[in-house]
Amino acid sequence: MFTGIVREIGSLKTRRRSGDSYQLEIRAEKVLGNSGRGDSIAVNGVCLTAVDITREGFAADVMPETLKKSNLGELKPGDPVNLEPALGVNDLLDGHLVSGHIDATGTLQEVTLKSRSWLVEVSYPPELDKYFISKGSVALNGISLTIVELSGNSLEVSLIPETWSATTFSDLKIGAKINIEVDMLGKYVVKTTENYLQGETGTPGGQSSGLTREALQDKGFI
Repeated sequence: MFTGIVREIGSLKTRRRSGDSYQLEIRAEKVLGNSGRGDSIAVNGVCLTAVDITREGFAADVMPETLKKSNLGELKPGDPVNLEPALGVNDLLDGHLVSGHIDATGTLQEVTLKSRSWLVEVSYPPELDKYFISKGSVALNGISLTIVELSGNSLEVSLIPETWSATTFSDLKIGAKINIEVDMLGKYVVKTTENYLQGETGTPGGQSSGLTREALQDKGFI
């Protein structure tokens, strides 16, 4: 479990094939303080298990599916990555609960500097739309952010100077692939609501529930 508060910008050292998986070597320093072999470290928001720890960083095994479903597959040696160690029992929950399981990838559409903050627009697949609300939480490349505005299948977030400089967003180019993890609590709300509506309408399991904003308003959820 993570909070979406990036603790260090590391970089990819190497990526090599290891049997049926790949192994990433990540240059890091700060996140290694209390980490050991077998511990979880989020890399661009993807929960990975450290299989080796050195003074210069750590190594983690990654399945081909993970590389395909996230932006880790596009990393080249030297590319920066956001790093966060797993949440400790006594740690402060500064962001929001982040599992490190990527739901989909989006695309960086626009970055605008406004009043000393950066407005960042990211497009996302339509199937994620039901999980987003204005002022709700989202993790982008492992960063806990608040949604400022929703428009079509794009969301806008605002990055303060500290977040901008302490993460990899300042290095990204328009068109970059962005790892997206929707709010975990939102998933449970949507699932519970869909089950309720299925029970009301007799929708067979496994089929679309027809969950819409109008249906939620009609049932008194919003």
